[in-house]
Amino acid sequence: MTRPPWEYLFLAFNSVNFPDLFNAIWIAALVFLAATVVLYLVRTRQLRKHQPYLELYEWILWTGVIFFSLLLIYAVFHFDFIIVVTSIPVGLALLVWIRFIRFPPALDAYEAQLAKQRYLSAFRFAHPEATIRSSKKSGKRRRR
Repeated sequence: MTRPPWEYLFLAFNSVNFPDLFNAIWIAALVFLAATVVLYLVRTRQLRKHQPYLELYEWILWTGVIFFSLLLIYAVFHFDFIIVVTSIPVGLALLVWIRFIRFPPALDAYEAQLAKQRYLSAFRFAHPEATIRSSKKSGKRRRR
């Protein structure tokens, strides 16, 4: 370090000015971008009947695609380092907010709804006679 720390914020983000961070950031952004897309494809196929989970993974997909693509764009076009430094905490905080603050109440309500449906189904079919249809002929016979 030959300059004061605040002067590094306004240097171009490239491998010459930041040899230890540049490759690590763009490679991590590329890996996380691919992982986000794969996570979305796998989990939405598994949970296709559960709408709250699909919404969660769609939010994570689009946030991840935008955030990690921005980091790749910063690396390709050599933006100032201050933009990279401010974007990383904001993007990560947004992903954490989506997963741990915004969606847990909806997921908990959905889990309670599923538990209630399972309970009512188990209660309805608890007795063997509940699944046997009564025939109309078993009633009183008519006299001729």
